Amino acid sequence: MSDQIYNPEAIVQRQVDAYNAHDIEAFVATYTDDAELFLHPSELIAKGSAQIRERYSRRFREARPSAVIPKRMVLGRTVIDQEEITTVSPDGQRGTIRALVIYEIPHDKIARAWLITDRKP
Repeated sequence: MSDQIYNPEAIVQRQVDAYNAHDIEAFVATYTDDAELFLHPSELIAKGSAQIRERYSRRFREARPSAVIPKRMVLGRTVIDQEEITTVSPDGQRGTIRALVIYEIPHDKIARAWLITDRKP
């Protein structure tokens, strides 16, 4: 990381913007190469850029998700988003998943994220 001060909230917002645009390269670029994604508290669902790219490329193609962030909290290097994710199920029905996502941003990219959802994503 350069000497430049980074902004964890802006990094998470870039990730959300890339998610909503279904821009997989911009999305993956917001994560460290060895980032870890968990279903809270400890179920590892993706580790590293390749697994994140694979998981979300498929979702972007098939489910065409979009996220709205009604609430965001920032404390130092941690950002917590309340998310409402609209997506298409395998049977073609649109629905909404409510989630809390805790992002850990120790430097200029997301290193870890924990998802807490009202149903398995």
